[in-house]
Amino acid sequence: MNHQKKVIIYQLMPRWYTNCNDHCVKNGSIRQNGCGKFNEIDLTKLRSIKSMGVTHVWYTGIIEHATATNYSRQGIKPCNPHVVKGKAGSPYAIRDYYDVCPDMAMKVKDRMAEFEALIDRTHRAGLKVIIDFVPNHVAREYASDAKNAKIKDLGEGDNQEKFFDPQNNFYYLTGQRFAPRDVDLGQGDDAYDEYPARATGNDCYSASPSRNDWYETVKLNYGIDPWNGSTHFDPVPSTWTRMLDILQFWADKGIDGFRCDMAHMVPVAFWQWAIRQVKSSHPGICFIAEIYDVGLYHSYVYEGGFDYLYDKVTLYDTLMGILRNGWPASELTRCWQTVEFIAGHTLNFLENHDEPRLASPLWYGDAFKALPALVVSATMTSGPFMFYAGQELGEPATDAEGYSGLDGRTTIFDYWSVPSLRRWHQGKPTSDERRLRALYRKILRLAASEPTLAQGQFYDLMYVNQDTLDTRYHYAYLRHCDGQMTLVVANFGDHEADINVLVPQHALDCAKLPHGTYRCHQHLTGAETEVKLSADTTLPVHVAPHNAVILTINC
Repeated sequence: MNHQKKVIIYQLMPRWYTNCNDHCVKNGSIRQNGCGKFNEIDLTKLRSIKSMGVTHVWYTGIIEHATATNYSRQGIKPCNPHVVKGKAGSPYAIRDYYDVCPDMAMKVKDRMAEFEALIDRTHRAGLKVIIDFVPNHVAREYASDAKNAKIKDLGEGDNQEKFFDPQNNFYYLTGQRFAPRDVDLGQGDDAYDEYPARATGNDCYSASPSRNDWYETVKLNYGIDPWNGSTHFDPVPSTWTRMLDILQFWADKGIDGFRCDMAHMVPVAFWQWAIRQVKSSHPGICFIAEIYDVGLYHSYVYEGGFDYLYDKVTLYDTLMGILRNGWPASELTRCWQTVEFIAGHTLNFLENHDEPRLASPLWYGDAFKALPALVVSATMTSGPFMFYAGQELGEPATDAEGYSGLDGRTTIFDYWSVPSLRRWHQGKPTSDERRLRALYRKILRLAASEPTLAQGQFYDLMYVNQDTLDTRYHYAYLRHCDGQMTLVVANFGDHEADINVLVPQHALDCAKLPHGTYRCHQHLTGAETEVKLSADTTLPVHVAPHNAVILTINC
């Protein structure tokens, strides 16, 4: 049988992924702290990534964004540092949609060729490439010097005397100068001056956003009047056509997917219009939505055309509640019930650039104790699982890097080096880092390739096991496919558990498993046993504390 592999995504920021400088200084410049390069992500590293079961690499922060680093000698107009967050700048304050970040090039003039070579290397390693598409906002000083001369720039031709016009790319706060609160815009010739002010990226329609707003970005206008909510999609807004051209530009480079930043802040009508056209010219390309409103899930998949959606507000938040706040494990039932209508379209994760590191003392503090959450997140659905570079090594993010303070996250704003990755690349990982990575490799390879887990149906066992396990700490479910069945039991508690898990006749019927004796394989220990399946079977399992059992029954 031809079984489709589950999508496993590895998110990495080239800016710090290969940077091995072990003397970084807070708020350091690129000269002081260094920066990872496209060319340093070689075939050896890519094959090592693939060996963990990974199918796609999400290269984060590729497109040229605002930065405090001056590349004027290389013909790139410098940014005003007063509207840049950190020395390196936010990867989500895009400055030129048609170019890549010069920081990551060995030779700045060859930066696009070096990225194109990385795409080719990634494909040769048997991996697919995902990059960010940031459709909701751009940097304050957006201006493309790399675009085709026939393409109009964002903002070019706007009527700046109108707050809203369907054919404007920005929203103009007429008669007001940009004056963010608690932000130094500089003095004299070095000051940043914007008149009229434009709305800020996080839907802040004020000339005076706060320091906590996305003040370094400008909101894009997709034909919605924010004052009354009216939509103006016919004729097609200028922003739509310009953003479609950007999507096609990158798709033509040979990338395999877009992770679409804050997709729910852009109307679903645009996505329906644009995704259909990109997929028509580039069949097989995938679209992933960063989205935090469950009420929009259905429309963004079935109308908008997204392949996958972030499932932060159900599974991620519930797993963190179990790990950190003592929520009962039985709350996981509510997760699949909430998103059952888009089964297979949810993307699960435990870390990304927006979330704290599991091993951070400010968050959970122990990557090994998070193992049951890893197993559930990676095996509960047939949708993708994503993990963040360094997560597999238990990176604790204990540095206060600069603009990013001590917050349990790995900075996206500063030039920095990640200690666990540095040790790994230098061949000097700790024994715990080796052990954790081996666990990730085993679990993710299994999730990607075991047919029951990669594409099987889900069956929750909690409703028949209220009296056989402790619902505060234990969660049990089945995945089944083509006459095979896999039992997963996660133990979030501090104590080992011996459980006789009840598998009802209805579950056997769903899995199409007749009564009889079957071989069983316990994937995490390698143990082989036999089990008799009959009406209301019980399967005895021993689960260590903060651990899980993954048991496949083969026909």
